[in-house]
Amino acid sequence: MKILILGAGQVGRTAAQHLSREESNEVTVVDTNEDMLRDLQDRLDVRTVAGNAAHPSVLEAAGAAEAEILVALTSSDEVNIVACEVAFTLFRTPTKIARIRAAEYTSRGALFGSEGLSVDVVISPEQLVTEYVERLVRHPGTLQVLEFADGRVLLVGVRALRGGLLAGHSLRDLARQLPQMQLRVVAIYREGRSILPEGDTIVAVDDEVFFLAAREDMRRVMAQLRHGDKPARRIVIAGGGNIGLRLARTLEKSNQVKLIERDARRARRVSELLEQAIVLHGDASDEELLVEENIDSIDVFAALTNSEEANILSAMLAKRLGARKAMALINKPSYTELVEQSTIDIAISPQTITIGSLLAHVRRGDVVRVHAIKGGVAEAIEAIVHGDERSSRVVGRMVDQIPLPEGASIGAIVRGDEVLIAHHDTVIHTDDHVILFLADRRHLEAVERLFQS
Repeated sequence: MKILILGAGQVGRTAAQHLSREESNEVTVVDTNEDMLRDLQDRLDVRTVAGNAAHPSVLEAAGAAEAEILVALTSSDEVNIVACEVAFTLFRTPTKIARIRAAEYTSRGALFGSEGLSVDVVISPEQLVTEYVERLVRHPGTLQVLEFADGRVLLVGVRALRGGLLAGHSLRDLARQLPQMQLRVVAIYREGRSILPEGDTIVAVDDEVFFLAAREDMRRVMAQLRHGDKPARRIVIAGGGNIGLRLARTLEKSNQVKLIERDARRARRVSELLEQAIVLHGDASDEELLVEENIDSIDVFAALTNSEEANILSAMLAKRLGARKAMALINKPSYTELVEQSTIDIAISPQTITIGSLLAHVRRGDVVRVHAIKGGVAEAIEAIVHGDERSSRVVGRMVDQIPLPEGASIGAIVRGDEVLIAHHDTVIHTDDHVILFLADRRHLEAVERLFQS
């Protein structure tokens, strides 16, 4: 597949890294920064073109006429929109995906699509990150909360704590302790390494355990696993940018929200846009300010400024001063694991979150949802089954008859309104939504081929 990526910023580089790993993809990256392109070409098997991504001559040189997918990820919404329009008008590029940050564009539904501008898929990193953080707030005690099948199935990651239901027990014991709940442990990570989850696997203290269950069952599972975790009520948000403002708007009606913004003018503007949240002008890494605001009684501290260094420092300080959970927005994927090994509970990577949404539109077969896990090393995907027993390699077969590659497993099946936790003898039907976990994303193409009818 020929893929054209416009923009070699953080998101563009992450997209190029993921997509160029797959042998069947030919990736070309366009950017005005030639030094950045040279660095990218030294590290990845990609072609690069220097120039303005919206200019017809640059798009032509980059191969827009032959490209199957154009992904516009520059820092300018307007460049992304114009590039998609030019690619369709002059080169008839079939699929055009654009990163659009401004709510002024995304809030007007009729602006894009068949009757509007030539953007087939709009990706808003700020909105995706906001929704991601909101789910973490709504589910206390979680490290990651991912949705499938329009929210009917959840994949939740938790840390095994000493004295809890997980640490020191086998997965078979867990099933006995939660007899009325349908769930599947799809992955266990111990000190960064993947552990194959089997019935006799003993969960160790500090293991990261990922559960898959229907939304209704997941609430009961989490209540049992983390019964000491109270619902998050008091939230402090550091940073009044797009993400901080969106999150405060989302949470202010159900939570006590305080937002700290360093820039006085921006703080005034944010206070005008929020109805109930309290906006403070100050530095979130100021220990005196945090103490004054009773940080030791805060349930969640979310550092969401544009500076990852400031986010790390303020989150570490908040945690040391007594905040129950501390999160930090981290732009460099390489920092994520290092940060999570410190006092900070959760490192939020916009690139990892955004790439999942992007990959769902690039994958072969009818893949409707992709979530990157553990910095993109693993993936959880939702695929729709098509065909019949003659044309499909999965229809009419039991789960244990499907030749999945090593490290891949089917966790759940959504059939109409019913959510089924997959067992070895569960039979796959046409139109099923199958949710799979891949411990090693290098086997992704083998999985895709299985679900192509």
